[in-house]
Amino acid sequence: MEDQDFSGAKIALICGGAVLTYRRDDKPNIPYPDQWDLAGGGREDAETPEQCAIRETNEEFGLAIEASRIFWKRRYPHALNPTEGAFFMVAEIAGAEIDAICFGNEGQYWQMMDFQEFLHHPNAVAPLRDRLGHFLAQWRDLKDE
Repeated sequence: MEDQDFSGAKIALICGGAVLTYRRDDKPNIPYPDQWDLAGGGREDAETPEQCAIRETNEEFGLAIEASRIFWKRRYPHALNPTEGAFFMVAEIAGAEIDAICFGNEGQYWQMMDFQEFLHHPNAVAPLRDRLGHFLAQWRDLKDE
């Protein structure tokens, strides 16, 4: 039931040592205005976490990611409403996919950002910095085994 009770999902799309990011619109009526964000957003209808992240990735970047490519997933409290759940996932993308990005109408622009730059960027969405850090710590531990 854990996958049924959530309000949104974010996904870190990684290639090499970088993550796909976008600069949020600079509007005072949205959460985290003018900050660096990752693909994802709010759940629609009875979507699974994977379906939510995949739909949002397609809407925001024009990328079609299959659920089977998601190799890391964790449930967290929702950053803006801790009584709700949210998911953070990770999938790899290829250079050809980066070249084919068709940026949607949310946000100012996108870029591939080095992991360390995102983790320490003062204008990156703080909960996502933490979540990417959790993934990277676990991923490094697994790679070192």
